[in-house]
Amino acid sequence: MTSAAVLESLGRMILSGGIEVVDCSGRLGPETPILKLPPDFAVDTPKVEIHRISEYDKAGPFWAWNWLKLGEHSGTHFDAPHHWITGRDFPDGFTDTLDVQRLVAPVNVLDFSAECAADPDFLLTVKHIEDWEARHGRIGAGEWVVLRSDWDARAHDEALFLNADATGPHTPGPTAEAIAFLIDRGIVGWGSQCIGTDAGQAGGMDPPFPAHNLLHKHNRFGLASLANLSRLPPRGAILIAAPLKIAAGTGSPIRALALVPKAQG
Repeated sequence: MTSAAVLESLGRMILSGGIEVVDCSGRLGPETPILKLPPDFAVDTPKVEIHRISEYDKAGPFWAWNWLKLGEHSGTHFDAPHHWITGRDFPDGFTDTLDVQRLVAPVNVLDFSAECAADPDFLLTVKHIEDWEARHGRIGAGEWVVLRSDWDARAHDEALFLNADATGPHTPGPTAEAIAFLIDRGIVGWGSQCIGTDAGQAGGMDPPFPAHNLLHKHNRFGLASLANLSRLPPRGAILIAAPLKIAAGTGSPIRALALVPKAQG
């Protein structure tokens, strides 16, 4: 089958409902949980603001529109390599210079939601990944890998979502060895349903914040605050994760979409 025929078939399947488009993004608004930085660092990203310009009134009788105030890394968002010091030297490491061919790729969904429910500090290890591959197949180069924790069920409550106490945030994520293992597999990027791509306690790891540190060091991407991963199969879906083309952008809110084969029967 030619490439043109494959695309035509894909289009028909989307139109017929044979392929479902699953929204893997959370709602972006004033209630969206925002990352809180330690007090020794820069000021926090402000809460998302939506300001009305007009809505069929004197300011604009026939149209409605808004202006927004938000950070690049608000809500369901994309981390470009330039977001971290280890990725600062890549010319294609910004949201306006990256290779968009890399943004649409097969996605591997590692379901450890039960483990995350039992332990909010759950850490994904190389052994976890190898066991998953033994059941579902080897993770391929250029593919996305995401951790299904079902943490998005907490997104209605910022305190519950951030899950922080006097010792810091407590959210699941990968070990440094797991991220290094996936980079060796050749993945395009790693995604999480939590506020960031790292575990809540990742500041104490070696290196600190290994998902950020290692992914961006190798010109890979990060996705955070993903939603609805429970609606994706372990393998077989396509993830589309495209950031806004912000000038010299370090990241961007996204509408992450997955193309999922609909079960027959």
